[in-house]
Amino acid sequence: MARRRISEQPTSRLAIWSRRIALFALVATVIAIIVVRSGALEIVPALSTLGGALALAVIAILLAFGAAVSIWKDGVGGIGESVTGLLIGLALIAYPLYVGIKAYKLPAIYDITTDPIDPPRFDAIARLRPRDANPVAYAGLYTAEQQRIAYSDIEPDITNVSAQEAYDAAMKVITKRKWHVVDARPPQGTAPRDGLIEAIARTPILGFRDDVAVRVRATQEGARIDVRSASRYGRHDLGTNAARVRALIEDIDDMLATPAKEKPEKQPPAPKPAQPAVKGTSAKR
Repeated sequence: MARRRISEQPTSRLAIWSRRIALFALVATVIAIIVVRSGALEIVPALSTLGGALALAVIAILLAFGAAVSIWKDGVGGIGESVTGLLIGLALIAYPLYVGIKAYKLPAIYDITTDPIDPPRFDAIARLRPRDANPVAYAGLYTAEQQRIAYSDIEPDITNVSAQEAYDAAMKVITKRKWHVVDARPPQGTAPRDGLIEAIARTPILGFRDDVAVRVRATQEGARIDVRSASRYGRHDLGTNAARVRALIEDIDDMLATPAKEKPEKQPPAPKPAQPAVKGTSAKR
């Protein structure tokens, strides 16, 4: 009986390397994200590692396309390896690509405030910022003009409640968001003194630390709430700070619009049921 000869189909080397590089890029990306979020290393080397991983993802995609051409022309195997490399590479660069498109449409600013003339100051946070971070001082009128064009809806929150009520609402919202409060000074009407809250917020994926300051100032009609949000690193915040300021003001307004829960009034005790007449006795008419 003649034996069948099973000839193994050669696998495209481009497909094999596409999968290898894509898997390596995936591991490097996960490690870089963990390092950035934990703060174990300085931010610049960690971001450089992340950038290198994304560059490898692009190389894996190019190798996958080259493998597809080789498989089509030479009839070799490796379709599974090339598809794996392609999908992993696309998954890794999808969000950075979206961010890049978003950055192209938005101004290159990193400090957003509702009061560009007299922005809330970073006092306690200024002592915590690393030396290589962005300046604490507000960038000036040029940045204010760019902000006005791109985010015209960012403006102070004017309320008809007292300064203390506005301050308490802001504190509740910041606490609910689990931001790290660095300094909190309630308003004082006798001085008078503005209420000020300084906190550190973090971005969802990489966990970048952004600084937030909320100022509550008493007015004749009630209180004025100003918010400032600034990125510690980078010249472009990709709209993150504007979105944070907008969402914070909306949440404070919702908190102020929600009436306080009133304690339920005590109900009078229910009357006791009448005792039944004792047998052998007759009620008097």
